[in-house]
Amino acid sequence: MKALTTQDIRNVAVLSHMGAGKTSLVESLLFLTGVTSRLGRVEDGNTLSDSDPEEVRRHSSIAATPLYFYWREHKLNLLDTPGFLDFMGEVKSAIRVADAALLLVSSIAGVEVGTELYWRALEERGIPRAFLVTKLDKENAVFAGTLQQLEENFGKSVTPMQLPIGKEAGFKGVVDLLRMKALLFQDGSGKVEEGEIPAEMAEEAAAYRERLMEAATEGEDALLEKYLEEGELTREEVQRGLGAAIKAGKVFPVLITAAVHNLGCVPLLDFLVDFFPNPAEVDPVLGSNPKNGEPASRLPLMNQPFSAFIWKTMTDPYVGKISLLRVYSGALRPDSRVWNANREMEEKVATPFFQRGKGQENATEIIAGDLGAVSKLSETKTGDTLTDREHPILLVPTVFPKPVISVALLPKSKGDEDKISTALARMMEEDPTLAVRRDAEIGQTILSGLGQAHLEATLERMKRKFAVDVEMQEPRVPYRETIRVKVNAEGKHKKQTGGHGQFGHCYIEFSPLERGKGFEFENRTVGGSIPKQYIPAVEKGLREALVRGLLAGFPMVDFKAAVYDGSFHPVDSSEMAFKIAASLAYKKGIVEAKPVLLEPIMQVEVLVGEAYMGEIISDLNSKRGRILGMDSTGHTQVIKALVPMAEMLTYANDLTSITQGRGYYKMEFSSYEEVPSQIAEGIIEGANAEREQEKE
Repeated sequence: MKALTTQDIRNVAVLSHMGAGKTSLVESLLFLTGVTSRLGRVEDGNTLSDSDPEEVRRHSSIAATPLYFYWREHKLNLLDTPGFLDFMGEVKSAIRVADAALLLVSSIAGVEVGTELYWRALEERGIPRAFLVTKLDKENAVFAGTLQQLEENFGKSVTPMQLPIGKEAGFKGVVDLLRMKALLFQDGSGKVEEGEIPAEMAEEAAAYRERLMEAATEGEDALLEKYLEEGELTREEVQRGLGAAIKAGKVFPVLITAAVHNLGCVPLLDFLVDFFPNPAEVDPVLGSNPKNGEPASRLPLMNQPFSAFIWKTMTDPYVGKISLLRVYSGALRPDSRVWNANREMEEKVATPFFQRGKGQENATEIIAGDLGAVSKLSETKTGDTLTDREHPILLVPTVFPKPVISVALLPKSKGDEDKISTALARMMEEDPTLAVRRDAEIGQTILSGLGQAHLEATLERMKRKFAVDVEMQEPRVPYRETIRVKVNAEGKHKKQTGGHGQFGHCYIEFSPLERGKGFEFENRTVGGSIPKQYIPAVEKGLREALVRGLLAGFPMVDFKAAVYDGSFHPVDSSEMAFKIAASLAYKKGIVEAKPVLLEPIMQVEVLVGEAYMGEIISDLNSKRGRILGMDSTGHTQVIKALVPMAEMLTYANDLTSITQGRGYYKMEFSSYEEVPSQIAEGIIEGANAEREQEKE
């Protein structure tokens, strides 16, 4: 085989809503190109892509997996991504380093929420893409209906390049609209026999061929002029114009497969080589110069200074930490020393390699545009840039979705707290969509992620890799307390002991503030009623007291305390005495100021198909939600609402139950609002009972 060049590489992300057949497709392509000698099946847990034990157990991908093979002397790097929306971070990682994307759509389920979400992510990156309609050999498969949905959702730039011959069990080939030939598939071997288009499909094929020529004119102005003058383009002209239009993101072709039986896979391989861009055809990668912050870029050339982006980190029980990377310029060779521009430190690369599933092959070099991996980098993490020290660049990082669900973690074994902390730190290295924090207020370690399945898979991996076992609980809701009316209160601390006594005396006005203002302190004393040196002690006493409200022990917020009078003793007064006096005024005043309980309100967006909209709205209403509005994008509905956090703790499971896993949501903190009195009573009673138990 000839030496590989940047022009010979195709980097393609394979995306779809769950169940459309991504892993089956990739497995068929690996089999057809000779990488594997047997065709693995997701149901049997023996595919090259889904090799993680958790993926085998779930029969679905949970991580973006790089796989490569050769076709017509080209190297194809495919990134098989999860279809479960809980693992959107993995999809974002793959899109970050891909030059094109294959978006699979089941001919049975049609366009789903995941299809819409992944389309948006590809739009954000401006990546060329094609649709692959799958499962044409299954019962209830409908190509025409699926094509109509694609056009309705994504516009008239959606253009078929193939039409199916036969349907369901009778699916046996496709009409190639570029060559106007029938391609008949041979008994699952992947072989293709070329023939004439069936007579009953001739008229339909001619109409779609016309659409294909019109699409090709999007790629070249000269082709548009010829088409308008002559009404016809040659096959070579259509291919040239179509290739340019696809690479420019002006046309989104539609192809067809039934990958489980290798039907349509060979034409797909030819399409990937002929129509998707190589790394030299895409825009230069963007970044900044870490020395001065000025914009910078790199061309995908071997003679450019070296640069590479770490798009994913994995932990292998035998190899240790593996950093998956894309080389954007220059080349990476064994025994190299590279500069981590993010951490301003040198890293040593022993032997770079190519990653295929869980297997590895040592590389003599990883050239510009190619994907590869290195192991045992000491400080490098996902999102870092490796570069030439003398010509550094910081590449634009991946933008990951924010966590939407949180759980509290409890160790199953005593003394495991340190092990849990270490394991969680390692898991966050692998997965930037995870977040961990120690909430001192509620005394819990909180793990946040993109969904219930995401968190469960994380804890399973943590148990398997680091022998740390934890239980998940619902996290406590961070309620707050505030006041509703203005009051004045006196605090007086007087104590006589042997020697000096203690004396502190203050009058404080407590008044409510707007939501989100927190706590404000003001000194209004005049005439030295309280000496200046004791005013900070009054404020400190109040700040220490407000940590525990008087209703249920939650922190007090959104109120102002103004000390306006008091008295002192020249000998017995002290900072401690005024701190105590301020806390006494706090306890008296807050009780009289009609304290109330506040709860966090979340801004929620739910993406579901039209069929589930009514149930989702009803469910949100039952959770004390306020529907703010609804938007429609094709067949997907976006429902916006404000919902109390307490009602959203199990929403990931609720949404999965309502939509059979076909819904997606995101949420973020909005504000604090007063808890309805009938609900507040139960919360206060429970919190006080818990405090009493702690005392015992």
